[in-house]
Amino acid sequence: MLATNLRRARTERGLSISELSRRSKIGKATLSQLESGTGNPTIETVFSLSRVLEVAVSDLLDARPPGDLTVVRAEEVEVLSGEGVDLRPLRRIETGDAVFEVFDQRVRAKCRQESLGHVGTEHTIVQTGRLGVQVEGHEVELGPGDYVGFDAAAPHSYTALDGDVHSVLLLQYRADQRLHLSDPTLDTSAPVPASAAE
Repeated sequence: MLATNLRRARTERGLSISELSRRSKIGKATLSQLESGTGNPTIETVFSLSRVLEVAVSDLLDARPPGDLTVVRAEEVEVLSGEGVDLRPLRRIETGDAVFEVFDQRVRAKCRQESLGHVGTEHTIVQTGRLGVQVEGHEVELGPGDYVGFDAAAPHSYTALDGDVHSVLLLQYRADQRLHLSDPTLDTSAPVPASAAE
């Protein structure tokens, strides 16, 4: 999925691999691997490419045509991995002026994912594990089946409290905010070991 979508987005903008490398600060060899389908990108790499190419992250990863029935097989979805979290983008839904991006999220054991904030609203439903959520000084602990929603512009963090945490993450934002979702000046997420956060 990424290989085809990345190549299409790059060529539609008239960019060479060298120019995309310069703008994104990602090596030409890495970009060539990604376009050939042999690379394994990190979350940070995909977000950087989406910012430079001015497309939503899901535009780079989504291969499913819109329709009445959508089936996403686990083995068909590319996993975006960072230091403390794995994201599997499942679906982007556009309705009117709203966009919803659905992710399968895993926060690794004893890790904390921090964000200074970004556009939109985050909704999280825990499937397994114990998840600590902090939003502007408010802390909650969630277990399987629990839900939290908040304005993502506020500084926030997720912490895996006792083993891996699996959850569904839904990002909701206005369509005119799409390009800003991956703007690193708005979201400087950085995974931090939970022990360093205490």
